[in-house]
Amino acid sequence: MPHRSHDPYDSHDALLDAASPAQNEGHSPAHEGHEHGESCGHDHAKAAHVHRHDHDHTGGACCASPVASTPVPLPRPESVGDDVRAAIRILQMDCPTEEALIRKKFSRMPDVRSMDFNLIQRVLTVVHAPEALDSILAALRSLDFTPELADDLPSDQVAAMANPATPKPWWPLALAGVAAVASEAASWLGAPAWVPAGLAIIAIASCGLTTYRKGWLAIRNGNLNINALMSIAVSGALLLGQWPEAAMVMTLFTLAELIEAKSLDRARNAIQGLMRLTPAQASVRQPDGAWLPMELAAIPLGAVVRVKPGERIALDGEIVTGRSSVDQAPITGESLPVDKAAGDTVFAGTINQAGSFDYRVTAAAADTTLARIIHAVEEAQGAKAPTQRFVDQFARVYTPIVFALAVAVAVLPPLLAGGSWHDWIYKALVMLVIACPCALVISTPVTIVSGLASAARKGILIKGGTYLEQGRKLSRLALDKTGTLTHGKPQQTDFAMLVENESGANSLHYRSLAASLAARSDHPVSMAIATAAQSDGVATSNVDEFEALAGRGVRGDIDGATYWLGNQRLVDELGRESASPPAALRTRLDALEQQGKTVVMLKDDKRVLALFAVADTVKATSRAAIAELQRLGVRTAMLTGDNRHTAAAIAQQVGVDEARGDQLPQDKLNAVDTWSKDGAMVGMVGDGINDAPALARADIGFAMGAMGTDTAIETADVALMDDDLRKIPQFIRLSKATHAVLVQNISVALGIKCVFLVLTLIGLGTMWMAVFADVGASLLVVANGLRLLRK
Repeated sequence: MPHRSHDPYDSHDALLDAASPAQNEGHSPAHEGHEHGESCGHDHAKAAHVHRHDHDHTGGACCASPVASTPVPLPRPESVGDDVRAAIRILQMDCPTEEALIRKKFSRMPDVRSMDFNLIQRVLTVVHAPEALDSILAALRSLDFTPELADDLPSDQVAAMANPATPKPWWPLALAGVAAVASEAASWLGAPAWVPAGLAIIAIASCGLTTYRKGWLAIRNGNLNINALMSIAVSGALLLGQWPEAAMVMTLFTLAELIEAKSLDRARNAIQGLMRLTPAQASVRQPDGAWLPMELAAIPLGAVVRVKPGERIALDGEIVTGRSSVDQAPITGESLPVDKAAGDTVFAGTINQAGSFDYRVTAAAADTTLARIIHAVEEAQGAKAPTQRFVDQFARVYTPIVFALAVAVAVLPPLLAGGSWHDWIYKALVMLVIACPCALVISTPVTIVSGLASAARKGILIKGGTYLEQGRKLSRLALDKTGTLTHGKPQQTDFAMLVENESGANSLHYRSLAASLAARSDHPVSMAIATAAQSDGVATSNVDEFEALAGRGVRGDIDGATYWLGNQRLVDELGRESASPPAALRTRLDALEQQGKTVVMLKDDKRVLALFAVADTVKATSRAAIAELQRLGVRTAMLTGDNRHTAAAIAQQVGVDEARGDQLPQDKLNAVDTWSKDGAMVGMVGDGINDAPALARADIGFAMGAMGTDTAIETADVALMDDDLRKIPQFIRLSKATHAVLVQNISVALGIKCVFLVLTLIGLGTMWMAVFADVGASLLVVANGLRLLRK
């Protein structure tokens, strides 16, 4: 088969390099500020790790569960100009508390150029001077963290070390609970003062030492996180003689943090569950014909892999023998299995049904469609959505203000109004607990990650929380025709000779010329003409000086003569002298185009020789998708390079609000640009490559059928992993639900804190009530955010 180049009769001529650089703005978390506010500095479970210095280290952190999730492989350090980019895993880092500590520490280090935090995967990426790595690792250890770099250990060994068999013991927390309740009972029953005091000390020592240690680290580094605030509040209660309350506050705080950690792990595991979709090994054919299991990373391109009934497919590939049905729901969200036979493509992570087949590997383990999806979702977690950026900025101001207010409450009333020092200091301590913005800050990333995971399960790959939030605002949606509204696999329906009996020319000769040109193109119309000729046994010739003409067709030299194959725009530009009267030819063209057929013509340097009509079929799901979009208030427009008659016929079938034909890539770009300037939130749906300029200009670019298409996944804002347009209404509804949850969570977090601040100032708030308010609000917003996983 001759080499194919793009032949854009409609929009399919835009090249990837025509995409605007703006397309990827905001996509890379490395380019976004990640200024988190002080937040949930809760007690992480300790986990043993081996890192580059080969020693064990334990540490606490914010929201981790007692058993760490399986870590993702770390990339090795790489050069970035004169600097180095290094990825560092810190399993004690997954809340804004730890991020704020690290940012403050590194801000004093001139050799650190930039930082990028992925709190869900617990990975810190640092761009630094080449000689600064050791000082960076030392700085992290000074914060009681365990930095871990990429190493040569097998992934299963790393996973085993990250998931210790012995969980954190439960008895210290149980002992603390019993001691705290006993201290409260002893005080209520009038026991000697040393009894509730001793029991309180036992409770705090059993569950609060980690909080004190991390609180001291935070204070030493000038950071008022929840550990620092809780340490100050509990210590103040002890100094005031509030022994039972101090013990109960620390116990409730530790218990609530453990519950919250388990809830947060659901959001983390929703993403990491994608990594478990592929088996660890696959059965590979050896040179001697034997079949042996091999680790995925060791399987080379071109190897033949056998898949048995019920097995998951390990790597992307192309079937060479056998047939079966494959459940592609883990990748595309399709509800029904897809029949596969020799020559069909299969994807890693999908599930074979009853049949068995062998396939040739076309992508290494790190480059499969599933691997690219996981990478894209991980990057999306790091890119902050607008609401999250606002909350982080608010939190940075909120905590110091409330802390200053607490100091004023403790000092001013006794000095100026003769109030009781004991009472006002106690109120100030209660306010310190309320000062932590944990619930506010943690509510946004949990909600966004849950929304991203929910979409990924349905085969909708969203490249960042920004697009998840913006989707609800879409008011205009532009759609390409071929491959988007239609199947993109048209068939030749008509052929007519316009010049007969000249130099012995006949229909086979003209079809041969057209097929020779069409065979060099990968445009669906060209492919239909070439396929029809091949099916009828029409021979083709060599083509020299082949050229694709953007939005018009192709040209090439055959046997020393130049021929063009293209649409009416091309013929009009070249000039036309036809054996048929121009009016008669145009009437014939109009009649075919009004039937929804695309007409292309074969022309030499003098006249039009023949015409070909090709018809594409509308997808069964297109009309339902357009109707659903209209119910959601989105105005739709079809932009196609086909003539206006074909555009009108397809538009009538699918029900779009507006149809524009004869659209070059620049015309599509101008249409999207005009709508955007009019104030509309514009989406563009295309194939991710040929509609690149319009996709780049749109507020949200949707790539259709992104499975197996590297460029679509990398350039689109939202990639639909199959060809079902109905996923766009699903995306909009998910965006609306995500926004509603974000508003609910922010309202709940701020509302509860405001209520307890007022209760404290009027003398009705207590310290344990403040703990319930703080951690209870955190649990509420986390649980509310996790509801999106069921959407």
